[in-house]
Amino acid sequence: MAASSSAEQTQLQDMEEEDAGMEEREMESDEEEEEGMGVENSDDEEDDSSEDEKENEAEIQRLEEQLSINAFDYNCHVDLIKLLKQEGELFRLRKARQKMSELFPLTEEIWLDWLKDEIRLTEEEPNREKVYELFERAVKDYICPDIWLEYAQYSIGGMGSPGGIDKVRSIFERAVTAVGLHVTKGQTVWEAYREFENAILSTVQPPPGRIPSREEQELLNAQLERIHTLFRRQLAVPLMDMEATYAEYEEWSEHGVPETVLHQYNKALQQMEKCKSFEESLLVAEPPKLAEYQTYIDFELKEGDPARIQITFERTLAENCLVPDMWAKYTTYLDRQLKIKDLVLPIHERAVRNCPWTMGLWKSYLLALERHGADHQVVSDVFEKALNAGFIQATDYVEIWQAYLDYLRRRVDFSKESSKELEELRGTFSRSLDYMKQDVEERFGESGDPSCIIMQIWARIEALHCKNIQKARELWDSIMTKGNAKYANMWLEYYNLERSYGDPVHCRKALHRAVQCTSDYPEHVCEVLLTFERVEGSLEDWDVAVQKTETRLNRINEQRAKVAEKEACLARQEEERAEQRRKAKSDKKAQKKFQKGTRFGEKRKAEQDDYQDKWNEDSEQAPKRHRGNGDQTTEEYMETETGLFGRNAPPGFKPPPPGTKKVQQGAAVAADAQRQNDDKPELRNDKSSVFISNLAYTLEEPETKLRTLFETCGPITQIRPVFSNKGSFKGYCYVQFESQVSVAEALKLDRVEVEGRPMFVSPCVDKNKNPDFKVFKYNTSMEKHKIFISGLPFSCTKEQLEEICKSHGTVKEVRLVTYRSGKPKGLAYVEFADETQASQAVLKMDGTEVEGNKISVAISNPPRRSMMDKPGSSGPTTDMMPRQVYGSRGRGRTQLSLLPRSLHRQSGPASKVENGTAAERVPAAASASANAAAETKPLSNSDFARMLLNK
Repeated sequence: MAASSSAEQTQLQDMEEEDAGMEEREMESDEEEEEGMGVENSDDEEDDSSEDEKENEAEIQRLEEQLSINAFDYNCHVDLIKLLKQEGELFRLRKARQKMSELFPLTEEIWLDWLKDEIRLTEEEPNREKVYELFERAVKDYICPDIWLEYAQYSIGGMGSPGGIDKVRSIFERAVTAVGLHVTKGQTVWEAYREFENAILSTVQPPPGRIPSREEQELLNAQLERIHTLFRRQLAVPLMDMEATYAEYEEWSEHGVPETVLHQYNKALQQMEKCKSFEESLLVAEPPKLAEYQTYIDFELKEGDPARIQITFERTLAENCLVPDMWAKYTTYLDRQLKIKDLVLPIHERAVRNCPWTMGLWKSYLLALERHGADHQVVSDVFEKALNAGFIQATDYVEIWQAYLDYLRRRVDFSKESSKELEELRGTFSRSLDYMKQDVEERFGESGDPSCIIMQIWARIEALHCKNIQKARELWDSIMTKGNAKYANMWLEYYNLERSYGDPVHCRKALHRAVQCTSDYPEHVCEVLLTFERVEGSLEDWDVAVQKTETRLNRINEQRAKVAEKEACLARQEEERAEQRRKAKSDKKAQKKFQKGTRFGEKRKAEQDDYQDKWNEDSEQAPKRHRGNGDQTTEEYMETETGLFGRNAPPGFKPPPPGTKKVQQGAAVAADAQRQNDDKPELRNDKSSVFISNLAYTLEEPETKLRTLFETCGPITQIRPVFSNKGSFKGYCYVQFESQVSVAEALKLDRVEVEGRPMFVSPCVDKNKNPDFKVFKYNTSMEKHKIFISGLPFSCTKEQLEEICKSHGTVKEVRLVTYRSGKPKGLAYVEFADETQASQAVLKMDGTEVEGNKISVAISNPPRRSMMDKPGSSGPTTDMMPRQVYGSRGRGRTQLSLLPRSLHRQSGPASKVENGTAAERVPAAASASANAAAETKPLSNSDFARMLLNK
């Protein structure tokens, strides 16, 4: 049994081993399959990633090529940095950031990304000095609390090195000086500084139970005093959540809060209360919050605290760095109030880096450099950068050259006959003239200095300081050859120069030339010459002067007479053309009126003739059905109900229901009353009337409703609604007031909605007497203070749009463009207080979304309106187009033909039978009328009945 049991155990063991082997083989095969699938998936992922890498690399190369063409493409720099970071190209990324920082000041986000990447790199390759240099560059672009906080925290990591604690304290001190007054973010810097000092305090405190030595006690007391000082300094500054800081100090201080600290704290609280409303407005406003910041700056300027004024300017410019006026205001304040070189010059440098296209900032920078005694080479370098900044108009280059030449002139010591500075001044004058002639004229098509101001200044310097009148005369000769000889003021400037530094001979010569050349004010120049000869000339000189002036003035008068005659002739011709246009317009209007009356009469006659036979025939065949109880016969009923159609009812005539007769009579009475008022022109007074239009045709009792609406403007004499011949309201009327003063009030109701449509209110002007009068004049010139917005959602209201735009400046007017029905077109015009605000709005709003719609914003520059666009004007092709011929029914509501093309007849005479009606059945008169109108007479119901019976 033992043997058998052992055998069974052996067998079981072999079976288990076999099963285990099978499981292992199955697991191995499964693993092989999974590995194979994993290899396939990894291959697919590698293929996708390689394709993405290729696409990104191609995009990177494209951006680098674009920057090689235009290095000042800001968005291209940003896109390149983003792609390089995504690809992990650290070396190329560092290089791209370096290039961008040389050209532009970087935003807080770009700097923080760059700094964090560099900090991670230095963990593997310790080189803290490079990161310190990068931080120093970062804090110069904008005053950003987050960058200062990052700088201080990074420096804590190096406190173990020699002098590390002092370096950390130095950075913290600079941070609280720069951003410690920031009301909303300054508190974080102060708290970080205190935490650092508390950490130092924990290292100098002795262990519990051990009495510190004298040296240790001194270190401990010094550290406690540092923390006390930080609390006192922070509590003296108005910051958010000051109460929590005060409570923390109370808890931390063993001896309570001193009276002096409490006094400073209460004073800061009062200041915080004053600033609270401004801070709250900034919190709820949307970026860039320019208007809110401007109000805040004005408040701080009145308070007069230089440190707070500076931090408010810095906060403003951090969100409005592309606003030149704000930089100009900041630099002007620093130049006039603080006058500290180390503070003023960096701000000027930052201003021109942010807005290099603004000449005024460069000019202020040059003056500030000279004011603070900067090295001559530094001033020259700044001027050369200004020339390459790319100003937007030619006159900017003239002004920047003048500013630099003024600086060079102030460096010259004119007591010396010759000096290096004088030669440099003359060489710069010559260079400026060449630059204006070549570079500026080539770019703008004009020199920007038509009066040659730079040459005039040079001539005065040569005559006054250098005593070189001959050089001054040469310069003035050059000025006159540049198209200035016809202007009297230029000759008088030259004469005054000769009068001051020359001699009488050259004075007389200049005035004689002026008399011959001047064309704008020759009388004045002649008077100056005669006055000069009265004072200094001989009799012979006097005679020559009189003769020349008389000859010149006679010639001028003859020329003026010819010009006046020519202008009068042109005016007569224009008047004749205008009279012809008015006459042609009145003739055309009369002809249209005549054709309309003729066409209406022909239509009635044709309809009556076409159906008279049928009507008479039906009347003869049908027996007269008399109705009992006094009812009318059919003949009598038609006679009384058809009205103006008489006994022969028109085709398709339906007797109206009995209730509508009174309504038609009431409308007819209203129309008759209107005609009676229209026939009494002595009751009208256009000067005290307004014209109302765009009203709904379905408006019931228009006179009553308009009286209710307009009686608030003043006493009303009469309201004249205009009705058609059928008595229906035509959608416009006249409102006449007792006084002209009421007209101005009535015009304010323009565009007010009346039953869902905007009502148009305009002055009442007789167009026959004033054909060119227009209520709204189409502006064709650029309006730099106004922006045009397209793509707005139809639900956008005037108030919503004003709320969106007011964050970019002072909004004077918002006008939504609508159809005549009042439905919006999605377009709007917004007028700002000045051009700068409008430009800022274009930069910030273009491409943004409003309720899911992407809007386009541009400076208002409407296209020049052609004659084709003007109401009532006909295009050049009008006369060439054949006039459309209408049938006997005249022109319908639409010109769409509802007849199939296969059934259209030719315009020639019909010779075939159509619709079963022979041509000979058409009466002669009707046939002739149909041929003239290129149409046949319509078929009646009886005609169709005969066609069916014949079949």
